[in-house]
Amino acid sequence: MRRLRTSPAGSLAAGLVLLAVASAAAVGVWLQFGERHALDTRYRAGGTAAADRVDITASIQRVDAAARELVLRVLVTPRGSLGEAGGISPTRTLTLQTSPSVRGDLTFPAHSRISTVDVPVALTSGSITDYPFDAYDAALEFGAVQGGEPVPVRMTLTNRDALVAATVDAYGAEGAAVFDVELKRSTSVLIFAVFMMVAMWALAVAVLIGSWFLVTRGKGLTWPALGWMAATLFALAAFRNTAPGMPPIGSLLDYIAFFWAESLIAFCLLTVVVMGMRQESHPSQAPERAEGPP
Repeated sequence: MRRLRTSPAGSLAAGLVLLAVASAAAVGVWLQFGERHALDTRYRAGGTAAADRVDITASIQRVDAAARELVLRVLVTPRGSLGEAGGISPTRTLTLQTSPSVRGDLTFPAHSRISTVDVPVALTSGSITDYPFDAYDAALEFGAVQGGEPVPVRMTLTNRDALVAATVDAYGAEGAAVFDVELKRSTSVLIFAVFMMVAMWALAVAVLIGSWFLVTRGKGLTWPALGWMAATLFALAAFRNTAPGMPPIGSLLDYIAFFWAESLIAFCLLTVVVMGMRQESHPSQAPERAEGPP
């Protein structure tokens, strides 16, 4: 039995392919680890060590760029003499005073069990029409008053929305915890959005090349090709609607790729149909065969 031999060029190509795959996988793992680390990062402000204090644990649950707000889940725990049963309820009425961007102060009656509260927070600056390169700001400030007297606050903030990346500047100011938050699309969302734009243009160019071939070769009405073009036209609309974060129509994604890809495909489809109709209506005359000898 003869043994197959692999040429040096083939071995080199296979090695390069394996190296490229391994490199891509390594970059993917590194990017995923970075995003996981960002979601696990805790930002702390008002680092008081007083035994009698109010601990606030807050997490960004969801960012709604279209509504220009984020949902902040807040859990308040009074410590020391300010709370009962390990912080389950306050000894006196506890009020959290918040920044103007947070919709209203939070009040917890005395001797009542404290539960988590979802608080809407208004976003400033930025516009969703810049998707996927849009960015927003949010100002969070929490102070506590119990029984008419201010009490020290220690607060922790985390981001739980995997679709956005948060950059936080945390500090304390006059007994309150302050967070200046900048929100932008996460790396995975940005990569997927860029891939969508590249794929839209690639499909549009593929349809353009196919149309040019059909028209220049006089293929007439080639129904499989027309079906493929029409399917691509409608598939792009469904593909565009899978963009993470559900950006509205008219965003940067549309003006860079989607509108132009749809227009080009529709133009190519119409051109192929019109030229195919002309070809089918006026077929070329087949050359007459020469008669042979009787």
